[in-house]
Amino acid sequence: MGLMSVATLFAAAPALAHGEEITNDLARCGTEAHGPAVLVDVRGFAAATGRVRVQSYPGTRSAWLAKGEWLNRIDTAVKPSNGAMRFCLPVPEPGRYGIAVRHDRDGNGKTDISRDGGGFSNNPSINIFNLGKPSVDKAAFYAGPGVTRITINLKYM
Repeated sequence: MGLMSVATLFAAAPALAHGEEITNDLARCGTEAHGPAVLVDVRGFAAATGRVRVQSYPGTRSAWLAKGEWLNRIDTAVKPSNGAMRFCLPVPEPGRYGIAVRHDRDGNGKTDISRDGGGFSNNPSINIFNLGKPSVDKAAFYAGPGVTRITINLKYM
């Protein structure tokens, strides 16, 4: 992942938005849950330190990674088990969505492109040519009426 791509990845996760910051309540994605929700397995944490932010977006060109357009955000301490963590993000209705993940390894709230990592739904390639912001067509997925499962693999410099 190039210098510009990592910087853009983190710039794509806005600090202020109209979405809702929620807790990671895995019961929303449990066997009795009816959804719609997305169960996100995030894999490949380079360290068990810092904070991780998982954000859902509408799967439209105008909203994907746009400032102020995220739907739900989970921001929590990194506590991986075997290098992975699981998150449950409710979505308003069945449809097309995208998920962005940021791992702030030292938890200082600032982007350190040489240490921090990130990833997106569908695990699209990230490089200098797309400036760390994959198109919505590469990252969007369909969330059904129940619980939809996806896996995101983190990338680091």
